[in-house]
Amino acid sequence: MTSLPPVRGRGAAVNPKNRFETIERVPEPLQDSDDISSPHTQFFVDSSKSIIAYNDSPDVGFEASVNPYRGCEHGCVYCYARPSHEYLGFSSGLDFETKIMVKEDAPELLRQQLSSRAWKPQLIALSGNTDCYQPAEKKRQLTRRCLEVLLDFRNPVVIITKNHLVTRDIDILSELARYDCVGVTLSLTTLDHHLSSLLEPRASRPARRLAAIKALAEGGVPVGYLQAPMIPGLTDAEAPAIALAAAKAGATFSGYVALRLPFAVKSLFEQWLDQHYPDKKQKILNRVREIRSGKLNDPNFKTRMRGEGIYAEEMASLFQLARKESGICERWPKLTTEHFRRQAKDQLSLF
Repeated sequence: MTSLPPVRGRGAAVNPKNRFETIERVPEPLQDSDDISSPHTQFFVDSSKSIIAYNDSPDVGFEASVNPYRGCEHGCVYCYARPSHEYLGFSSGLDFETKIMVKEDAPELLRQQLSSRAWKPQLIALSGNTDCYQPAEKKRQLTRRCLEVLLDFRNPVVIITKNHLVTRDIDILSELARYDCVGVTLSLTTLDHHLSSLLEPRASRPARRLAAIKALAEGGVPVGYLQAPMIPGLTDAEAPAIALAAAKAGATFSGYVALRLPFAVKSLFEQWLDQHYPDKKQKILNRVREIRSGKLNDPNFKTRMRGEGIYAEEMASLFQLARKESGICERWPKLTTEHFRRQAKDQLSLF
């Protein structure tokens, strides 16, 4: 992959080859006078006929998910979801964060599926393969409208996000909480403002995510944090500080996920290290290999979330100790489907 300087406001600097394509886009060599400007974000209509996706992964905690968008403008360079953009004919690099598919009919499709007798009430995740509160959500409000549908049906939902925008919907989330139908998780990779700006250029900064935890907790919404990913050799040592900060803000449950680098994410992350932390590159990559059986990725259900080996055990011990010392004991809020109520497809919201 061609090496390029960082692109301002983006996690990736290039578009690595789509693993399903035979043709690779190779940028022209830069001249000394060339300026690397950030490409504009483009939005495309996704005309999917259904909105609930299912998985059989035993390690994610849910079987059903809703993704109002595909691709994510947050641009987190390490994102495991990047390779999914290749199924659309795009690249997992800059394309993933600049070519966003928008499911404009998501709320209506969700209402149709929840109204069907075929729907068995169960936990739904927002989102799993994108961040449902990425910048596009501020204007488009697809996530908010999906939450309104979920409240109408009182169907439980879990949300994972890196964006303070989630606080906009506290009115709906607090209502869902009355029926034990919601849990919100803020992803905290690091407390370092500068590092976050490089890793996750268009996500909310750590202080804003902590502020979101505080606002949600004060609004009566069960909220926790996820140290994800925990990057060995770069952010793993922050576990105690992150736990204390999250607990102080009001988090009551927590978890972590160790870094893994599937497909083209490997080369993107390696290039990112060359750009920003060249002196730490080999240490970090070697640590990842230590927890991934000598590789940079591990798709095995039993080990992909935590890794394995001595260093993985040390990461786990550090996280557990940090959680204990912070006073965070609860792993996840107990959500229920007992309040679910099926409605006609054209019934208006009653709340």
